[in-house]
Amino acid sequence: MTERVDVVVIGMGVGGEELANTLADNGLNVVGIESHLVGGECPYYGCIPTKMMIRADDMLAEGRRIPGFAGDSTVKADWTPVARRIRDVATDNWNDRVAVERFERKGGHFVRGAGKLVGPGKVSVNGTTYEASRAIVIATGTSAAVPPIPGLDRVKYWTNREAVKVEQLPDSLVILGGGAIGVELAQVFARFGVKVSIIEGMDRVLAMEEPEASAVLGEVLQREGIELWLKSRAQSVEPRGDAIAVNLDGGRQVTGQALLVATGRRANLRDIGLETVGLDPSTRLLEPNDHLRVGERLWAIGDVTTSGGFTHMAIYHAGIAIDDILGKPGPGADYRAKPRVTFTDPEVGATGLTEEQAIRKGIKVRTGIQKASVTSRGWIHGPGNEGLIKVVEDADRGVLVGATTMGPRGGDLLGIFELAIKLQIPSDELRHLIYAYPTFYRGTGEAVRKLGPDQHAPMR
Repeated sequence: MTERVDVVVIGMGVGGEELANTLADNGLNVVGIESHLVGGECPYYGCIPTKMMIRADDMLAEGRRIPGFAGDSTVKADWTPVARRIRDVATDNWNDRVAVERFERKGGHFVRGAGKLVGPGKVSVNGTTYEASRAIVIATGTSAAVPPIPGLDRVKYWTNREAVKVEQLPDSLVILGGGAIGVELAQVFARFGVKVSIIEGMDRVLAMEEPEASAVLGEVLQREGIELWLKSRAQSVEPRGDAIAVNLDGGRQVTGQALLVATGRRANLRDIGLETVGLDPSTRLLEPNDHLRVGERLWAIGDVTTSGGFTHMAIYHAGIAIDDILGKPGPGADYRAKPRVTFTDPEVGATGLTEEQAIRKGIKVRTGIQKASVTSRGWIHGPGNEGLIKVVEDADRGVLVGATTMGPRGGDLLGIFELAIKLQIPSDELRHLIYAYPTFYRGTGEAVRKLGPDQHAPMR
């Protein structure tokens, strides 16, 4: 059976849902296809539930910081209300009925299934082929990337999905991967009394971020009792009674009652028919133009693209693609100030290029670093004030190309740097801005001043 429609959206995660809802709101005949849950990873297994977990572990940490500063405290961790809040409040017990009905109220047609491209302008699902006159949008997201470690198939391991759904905590947990997901969940479970070990192949956690931020976070995690096995790789995995043993290079072994695989994400592009529309079916990621087009009447947004990787990027992409599909003029994608945040304590925010990335691009770099703990607000804050602000400048042009904001509410400090990088505001202007005292963001000016003296004429 064939049906003619205006738009088909393959994948109703955050970006696909936003796009499908908006186009339906604009009167288009939109088919939204999703094989799992409308809303995708973020509301059910990622951003929302994990930040609920992090909010809970931050409460415990703050309670434990009271002695010596505000009296005495006794803190008893209890995972039950956290699990209940995730199940009942955040995810409706992993049921997307509300999201599906919201889309249908806007006039959209929802199909539960695995959509597959079957030629230009055509998508097949559940025996029906939809011919789209206006657009097909690929928004199939990512899944946990599970490495081919011998023996992993013999044990019951977690990905982020199982970690979020857990209702009874294990006594001990081994985490493969010291990236954002690994360190966030490590800190959560450790603060609830789980003995946590992280196995990371690089020489530091958060290896994609500035080394200064990695060093601070590594010290914090170890101080909280988390074991870091750096420059270590899992050679094999095996069941060991009620535990799981991970055998490392060099004959070392780490055991835990549970195992979390947090070694990255893989775009869901396999077997969706890319070859039928002239795209490479073996590609890891799609590379759209600045209006997210990957072909004639074909768009790709979010995690399946080379510039995705975050919920905010999927939403950003959706907005650009929506205007393009509707024929509205608008700017293309600009990734110079692409932000990211790791929600550990301290929080690690970053935008633009790291120092290393800038040097690799041939930029003449100047950097400035201000420790969060020695700013006025950081000193006032006391326990939990670890962190730093680091700025990376193109010294020839006198503008910032990157920044890291680490500390209490580190992610919330990113805004000024995103704006400065996107609009190419001269560093000299940032030096002479009036920063409210005593605030965390006042460290912005202190970091910029550590770049050195004015070198270019301000805009005044």
